[in-house]
Amino acid sequence: MVYEVGDIVRLKKQHPCGSSEWEILRVGADFRLKCTGCGHQIMVTRKLVEKNTRELKKKAK
Repeated sequence: MVYEVGDIVRLKKQHPCGSSEWEILRVGADFRLKCTGCGHQIMVTRKLVEKNTRELKKKAK
């Protein structure tokens, strides 16, 4: 999969706020993700994101 800044990723596990969708803010060896539910930001390794991705929604161009 090709990940780009602004895309929405649906992961396997939910965030404690109840949302399982994350917006990609940074792409590289590590990803910076922002929870679409509460706005919490995390840094995650690329390997973990690729493993746990269920769905990738491309941003509107």
